[in-house]
Formats: sequence, structure tokens, C-alpha cells
Amino acid sequence: MRIAAPLLIVILVGYVALKLVFGVAGGLIGVLLSLAWFALKILLVVGLIYWLLSVFSPETAKKMRDSFRGTQL
Repeated sequence: MRIAAPLLIVILVGYVALKLVFGVAGGLIGVLLSLAWFALKILLVVGLIYWLLSVFSPETAKKMRDSFRGTQL
């Protein structure tokens, strides 16, 4: 029974370490997914605005496209 006490301590320390690592990793994954979802929403809104501009005012959309590409008018 003397070998069981150190083994129990190693198992307990391992369990606490895994709980800590996966708890932190889970929180980080949650934050990253939230940021990705927010970025997707922004991308959809900007894409919709650009599409509306290209439909209703193609010249303005061309000017915007050229300014983002870095070509000067």
C-alpha cells in the first residue's frame, strides 16, 4: 500500500493540471469563436454595402475598389 500514496498524488496533480489547461483553453476558444463571429458579421455588412454601391452607383464602387487597391486616380 506504500506505492498507492505517491501514485494518488501524481494522479491528483495530473487531474488538476488537465482541468486548468482545458479550462483556460476552453475560455480562449470561446473568445476566439466570438471574435470570429463578430468579424463575419462585419464582413457581411461591408459586403452588402459594397454590393449595393456596385448596383446603384458603379462609379463610386470603382473608386472605392481602386482606393483600396492603392491605385491613384
